[in-house]
Amino acid sequence: MHEQVGDLRVDENGLALRGVLVRHLVMPGLLEDTGEIARWLASELSPDTYLNVMDQYYPAWKAKTDAKFSSINREIRGSEFEQALAYAREAGLWRLDRRWRRVQPRFEFVEILPAS
Repeated sequence: MHEQVGDLRVDENGLALRGVLVRHLVMPGLLEDTGEIARWLASELSPDTYLNVMDQYYPAWKAKTDAKFSSINREIRGSEFEQALAYAREAGLWRLDRRWRRVQPRFEFVEILPAS
């Protein structure tokens, strides 16, 4: 996609006109993955890649109930989010969007069983 449309271009009001915008969901305890992704974006795509770093992860369904997913049975910490941004900057990315932090409402998922 980047080869087709290039880096994100916006107008004077910040409205996206054309280009790639990457959204990355930071996962608890997986900051090294975030660092690798940031380095790949900066080196293989462009250091001008627009990156929306998201902190909205919350455990649901099996992540919340299955012991094999216990490592992701928590929200990310503020320090993890800040470290994710630091990794992106260290990789050479500079177009980092943090405007939409924690705007999603929190929902509890309930399993609905068919009537018997």
